[in-house]
Amino acid sequence: MRLGKLVLTPFFLLPTLACGAAGVYEFKGLALGTSEKEIKRVLPSAHCKALEWQSKAADRRCDDTRVVLGGVDVRVTFYLRKDALEAYDVRFDTKEIDRLVAFLKRQFGAPQTEDRETLERKGQKPRTVYKVLWEGASQRAVLVARLDQRNASMLVSRGDFDEEIYRVR
Repeated sequence: MRLGKLVLTPFFLLPTLACGAAGVYEFKGLALGTSEKEIKRVLPSAHCKALEWQSKAADRRCDDTRVVLGGVDVRVTFYLRKDALEAYDVRFDTKEIDRLVAFLKRQFGAPQTEDRETLERKGQKPRTVYKVLWEGASQRAVLVARLDQRNASMLVSRGDFDEEIYRVR
């Protein structure tokens, strides 16, 4: 019995890596489904409160503005429903996009799609939009950046979170 514990213990001590193939996209070891208590344990400066609007997607949110992810300063909002993490939104400076995407590719694996698209409107300056999508069986991570703007974001979610979070009821 004791030998079994010794053999298994190293596997529990290994850091959990987010793996795109399995559809698990973690933020500093916090996977979708994690509790609010665990979020506050990992990120003690996170401020949690009830969501300001009614939504089937979430009932609470936790915000943290002092987080470094892959060497990039980011702001993150976690969305919870019934004390389970349903999604998180990471916002960052667009000038850091190459460094953050390189880190995410190491963590999540190769994305399903990665595109740069230039949108042209008559009488306006062309805009370049950069999109990266990782998608697993029940989870997805979508990074979107307008390269002419200062801020970019990535939403990691499960189910139909992105359709439900701001739906007016």
